[in-house]
Amino acid sequence: MPHSAAGDQAAVRQMLREVLVGREDPEVFFAMCVSVLGHQETRSQFLSIIKPLSTANIRLHSVLSSIYQEYFSKMEDDELELALALSLLEMKDQQISTPNQLSLHPAVGGNASSVLRNSSAKSQGNSCTQQEDVPGREKSAFVAQSMSGCKENFRENQTYKSTHVEGVNKSLGTSQALYVPDPSASFSIPNTASISGQVMKEGDLNLSKKPRRSKNRRQRRKAAAQQIVGLARSPSAPPPVLLWFRRDLRLCDNPALIRCLELGAPVIPVFIWSPEEEEGPGVTVAMGGACKYWLHQALSCFCASLERIGSRLIFLNASGDGNKDGSSLHTLKTLVKETGAQTVMANALYEPWLKERDDVVFSALHKEGVECKMFHSYCLRDPFSVSTEGVGLRGIGSVSHFMNCCRQNPGASIGVPLDPPESLPSPTRWPQGVPLDMLGLARMPRRKDGTIIDWAANIRKSWDFSEDGAHAQLEAFLHDGVYRYEKESGRADAPNTSCLSPYLHFGQLSPRWLLWDAKGAKCRPPKFQRKLAWRDLAYWQLTLFPDLPWESLRPPYKALRWSTDCHHLKAWQKGKTGYPLVDAAMRQLWLTGWMNNYMRHVVASFLIAYLHLPWQEGYRWFQDTLVDADVAIDAMMWQNGGMCGLDHWNFVMHPVDAAMTCDPYGSYVRKWCPELADLPDELIHKPWKCPASMLRRAGVVFGQTYPERIVTNLEEQRSKSLQDVALVRKQFQQYVDKCSGCDLVPLPKRLVSEALGLSHWDGAVVTEGKQFLLPVITRMEFKHQLEDPDADAASNPYNAVLKGYVSRKRDETIAFLNETDFTASVMYEGAQRQERLERDYRRMEGLPPAPSNRGRARRTPTAKDKFSVIPGGAIASRN
Repeated sequence: MPHSAAGDQAAVRQMLREVLVGREDPEVFFAMCVSVLGHQETRSQFLSIIKPLSTANIRLHSVLSSIYQEYFSKMEDDELELALALSLLEMKDQQISTPNQLSLHPAVGGNASSVLRNSSAKSQGNSCTQQEDVPGREKSAFVAQSMSGCKENFRENQTYKSTHVEGVNKSLGTSQALYVPDPSASFSIPNTASISGQVMKEGDLNLSKKPRRSKNRRQRRKAAAQQIVGLARSPSAPPPVLLWFRRDLRLCDNPALIRCLELGAPVIPVFIWSPEEEEGPGVTVAMGGACKYWLHQALSCFCASLERIGSRLIFLNASGDGNKDGSSLHTLKTLVKETGAQTVMANALYEPWLKERDDVVFSALHKEGVECKMFHSYCLRDPFSVSTEGVGLRGIGSVSHFMNCCRQNPGASIGVPLDPPESLPSPTRWPQGVPLDMLGLARMPRRKDGTIIDWAANIRKSWDFSEDGAHAQLEAFLHDGVYRYEKESGRADAPNTSCLSPYLHFGQLSPRWLLWDAKGAKCRPPKFQRKLAWRDLAYWQLTLFPDLPWESLRPPYKALRWSTDCHHLKAWQKGKTGYPLVDAAMRQLWLTGWMNNYMRHVVASFLIAYLHLPWQEGYRWFQDTLVDADVAIDAMMWQNGGMCGLDHWNFVMHPVDAAMTCDPYGSYVRKWCPELADLPDELIHKPWKCPASMLRRAGVVFGQTYPERIVTNLEEQRSKSLQDVALVRKQFQQYVDKCSGCDLVPLPKRLVSEALGLSHWDGAVVTEGKQFLLPVITRMEFKHQLEDPDADAASNPYNAVLKGYVSRKRDETIAFLNETDFTASVMYEGAQRQERLERDYRRMEGLPPAPSNRGRARRTPTAKDKFSVIPGGAIASRN
């Protein structure tokens, strides 16, 4: 290749990168290619130049392919218009010279309707002779008229092209943007005649009314677009595509949906509910009550979204009548047979049991001749593609190690989000489904008298379950809360968090869309973007350890002696522990199905470290009550909090000290524990230290209006937890690294294969029954126990209890209030004693009783506490 040609190619590819990152317009890029490479080179090389985009950025590839097809189809149309004009000129010459042999065509001024025949039999010489017989003025006028029509058609085509490209940039809903014809296929134009004079039908050519013909062409293109993304098809239309929705209930950035449109076939969206498959093995509690209720509402909103673009969502119950095994495979086979579909598309799920189910389903359908395609969109990074090659295994379980693995082994690019379609092609006949209510997702319990217990009323009031609600929540956060997220995301008394977790879990908002919007915001807190990495890390751990939701990863901790006090567990679940911050968080969870991440750490630490209850109980309760209940995320969090995950929490949230940090003024507690609302800020988080008079005035009675503390000595409870951990680590010393003091965890086969550089499990390298043990992150206070197993929490220099903000002023205020209450109590008792002496004296002297001052009170004018009231009798006695 000459040097100049190589330079042109380099310039084109450099500009393509500019288009890929959004700094250049696709149409400008195409125009540059035509200018640099030339017309013929662009026609032959452009598709190969943009071919890498078919995997890196399918949306941009579709747009550029559309512009390419549009441009060269218009060029062929323009060339054809000129050829037709010359052909008609030739026909007019023949008609003028031999009027009896050929009837006049309407385009030349005649009214005959006969079919033109034998036009291909004209010789070049005869044609020239006939043209010489045509008067020069008439010939010039005819050619001018023909060329005028061609130019007008070209202008209209250019208008159509610019309008079309503008629509593509706004949405991928048009057929030209989504349907990319095979470049090797021949391009056919209906109702046209070739320059060689092939047989033409009546009405095919009508150049006397050029604008009308151009309008008809636009109408035909519009009809073709409707055929690709429009309404019902003819019986000869291609078979429909089954679009299997699971947890991707959105139109924006939905790869499977966009791929269906590119096929140009009718699309049948389906949702199959199979609770047995959803749960999988073990105790996953994948779909609790709150989660099912959200799914019901989300499906209802998504169905309305599909109806707005001319489609619908078919609901199917895999456990319904006619399905013996209650499987999605049986349901899909029935649906394929009913609709005649030959393609099934879906977005991937990464829970091991669901991936195994999908593999079985797609393999069985493939054997029956059904094409099945799976697309990646639920995580930023496919967890099955993450590799530790080049990074190693040290530090596994931490988000920093995971991000290093992703940087070292980047894999497929994330790409840009896909715009939603404007319409969906519908089949001629819809399959039979069931109503949404028949899935039983939002079924409410009934009392004995038949009334319904609407436990989800507050959840319904607290959330917008639609995809539009997800984007509104994201926009509101990026305009306000994101600016405080980095430093104040732990605050419970202010909306500084995004509240997007349920929308991410059900796919109403894609992580890629969230990442791009977060990067495009004025404030880009790294802490917020790292949350998406934590989410991907959780799914990676679940793929490595499928029993993560119910089995402790560190073998010694399986033998921990957990408490079996069911009363403590019930108190924790219902928000009746006697610790206001814990109770407020658990009540918020019960009423709204959500709490922020900091509060989840608080209640988890209280359950595990202070109540010494097993982490599995907390995991199950969260899975049942959270609207964003995510098996991977919850299991990883509870494992780490339960001291048996890959990454120990290096902190324990103290239920009182943490409150001083996340709710310093008590606003959060007052909202969810209104019985404590009248306590002052300094004491609302530890009401047991309130003076008795203050409790009386606030209407707080322990054991009646507010529960007593279920445990009183928190430090003693923590010490018991440490001693139990030291005991099991001593019993299972083979799982403790003697050099570092870290716990050892058996590695799964997949990680061992990567560590050994093997592409598969090789029994010759790793003998049967042999385990590979890896030191994992271990809390420092556990390592210290190897030297001093009897050390309690207070004497351990690496005590992991996270101290909250406790100011000197706050402590002084609490001491002053208690001293004031004591002084007031002493004065009140003195006044009562004086009244008794005076009453006894008057009775002995036979005098009438003195008027009583009891019940009257007077507020001191200089008191700062609005509840500081001193009995009036004490004032009188003092004066």
